Amino acid sequence: MVLEKVMRYQGKSKDLGQLSQAIAQQLQTDGYKVQTRAAPLGQIIQAQKAGILRDIILADRAFTILITGSPDDFTIHIGIGKWVQNIAVAAVEIILLSTLFILVDVPEALWTVHVENGLAKEISKIVG
Repeated sequence: MVLEKVMRYQGKSKDLGQLSQAIAQQLQTDGYKVQTRAAPLGQIIQAQKAGILRDIILADRAFTILITGSPDDFTIHIGIGKWVQNIAVAAVEIILLSTLFILVDVPEALWTVHVENGLAKEISKIVG
């Protein structure tokens, strides 16, 4: 089962780089280890919560958030993916397109949906 939450925003006039940084900052405040990258496909954020993700899922799993589009019409994808070490120097387009959202089993899916919904609410507050 591949899980991905997709949220589309229109008419918000948001700088996507600043939006990405605001989301990353909120995730850090919430106790996540975060890395970000601006890439041709959009703004990429990876967030991994030490302890919880390692215990419930696997150490190499993380939430991946992809922001694509323009300031007045953008889409935010949230899913579980493989943690990419040092995303800033990785060939992001190739690596993340293949591991952005990965298959999860049913117990993992239930937990993922619960946490994704919380992340989505936080992101919606940031977007406004």
